[in-house]
Parts: sequence; C-alpha cells; structure tokens
Amino acid sequence: MSHSNTVEFVTNGGWDERVLVFRNAPLVDTFAIISARYVVVVDTMINAVTAQKIWERIRPYLVNGRSLLVVNTHADYDHSWGNQFFAAMGVPIIGRRVSVPIFSEPDSTAFLQRVQTDEPDIFAQVVLTPPTILYDEQLTIDGGDLTLQLLATPGHTVDHAALYIPEINTLLAADAAELPYPMARTPAGLPAMRQSLAKLAAINAATVLYCHAPTDIGAQLLHDNIAYFDKLEAACRAALARGVSANPPEDADLLALVGLAYETAVPPTAIWQNVHEYYRTHGHAAQLRAMLASTAAVQ
Repeated sequence: MSHSNTVEFVTNGGWDERVLVFRNAPLVDTFAIISARYVVVVDTMINAVTAQKIWERIRPYLVNGRSLLVVNTHADYDHSWGNQFFAAMGVPIIGRRVSVPIFSEPDSTAFLQRVQTDEPDIFAQVVLTPPTILYDEQLTIDGGDLTLQLLATPGHTVDHAALYIPEINTLLAADAAELPYPMARTPAGLPAMRQSLAKLAAINAATVLYCHAPTDIGAQLLHDNIAYFDKLEAACRAALARGVSANPPEDADLLALVGLAYETAVPPTAIWQNVHEYYRTHGHAAQLRAMLASTAAVQ
C-alpha cells in the first residue's frame, strides 16, 4: 500500500458533535474528543505531517482552559507514528504500559527502516515515540462533561485499548473490530481478541466508531465479527475431528483444508463481499491457521 499525507475531516453522520473523526484515506480513521476540560486526540496517524493536520483542525477548541491530551489505542504505525509531533509540544501521550517496549522492538525498527526506504517522502522523518503516561488495564479521564474510559482490549495486539464515553454511550473500538474482521497476529492472540469483542459488544453502545470500517456501520459490526470467529471455530473443530493437523504446512490450502470459504464465513451483503482480495484469501487463511492452533490447544 502506498501512503499519503492527506487528512480529511469526516462529516458528522449523527454521532455526538464533540467527537471528531479524521481520515487518512484509505488507511485509517482517528478521532478527537472535545470535552469541557480537555481536547483528547485519539491516535496520531502515520507521521508528524498528518499529526500536525489534526492539530490544526483541533486548535480552535483549545480555549476556555482546555488542555490537550493524546491517547494511543495501540502502537501500530497508523495509530502512533505521529506521536513525535505532539511530544515535541510537551503534550502528554497516554498509552498502555505494554506499548512502550514495542516502539523499540527489532520488528518495529526494521519496519520503519523498510518504509523509510520505500516511501521517504512519507516516513523519512519519523521517530518512534512511545507514550509517556502509562496504565495497565484501565484508565479514566474526567473531562468534566464527558468521561473517557480507556479499556484494555488485547488480541489484535497485546497493547490494544478501546475507549468508551458513557455520557453519550459512544464506543471508539479502534482495531478491536474491523471490516471485515480484526486480525489476530498469533494463535495466542485469538482467544484474547474474541474476549475483547465480547467485552465491547456487552457495552451495548448506541454509537460505535472504528478505525477501519465505515462510520455508519454501527454496533452490528461487533456482533458480525463475533459471528465470523464463531464460524471459524466450528469449522476448525470439525476439521480437527477429521484429522486435519493443528499446524498444516505453510503451502497448504487452508480454505479447502478446513472447508470454510470467506464468502460463507461473513454476511452475504455487498459491503462484506466487496472487500480487498487479501481479506478474502490470505487474511482469511491466516485466521483459519490461527484458529486451528488455538482450538487444538484447548481440546
């Protein structure tokens, strides 16, 4: 995927006007929450340029004694590589404690070096900058009129968090749910990710916004993601009972081996069927592989 420094302001689709949505198309949506005490930027996009464009849009709200805060939902590049812009301003960056080591892991630095080589106009100036205010499982920000509850929702990544605002019954799910499905990167992460989906669905939020899904898809996406993984589990249990290996060869056709095509695993509507080919094939196969290993481990 090639990247862009473009940041669009997303027109409000009926959610509370104190929640602003920004889009670095086609990659990611991020947010800002305007409370009585704080302007809270939720994720900083891909670099200092995109972070600055968010800042320029929210700066008029920094009046009447409001302070600026930044929240990272997790350490992925499309959520946290703009941190350096806000850190240079002395803005507190809030994130889970387990996020901090991720910024200096060899995989993170190698990925940065690779994209700096491939797309220097976008990534050459990026400096990996971890959060500075740390919490473990949950943290509450009292914004005066709005309460921001940060909730650990691991699975997609070990450090993932979502954000719930009870006064307006609004959930920012970040990458805990996605269209067509969130990605568990390891078999061990899959059970945690499913638990996080159930935790967020149980909130019964009236408004749910995501970083990788249309703004009008609503809370149903949480339930559809849950149903997707339930179908994967049922198919993998049946496959294991037939003698399919919990760790098939790398070149195995997982879709044929398990007997669950993408089209069968997701709702039959156009928005689910017309997704990038990666999700229909390689991504779906990766989730089947993780589910085989995860299911076999608990049988």
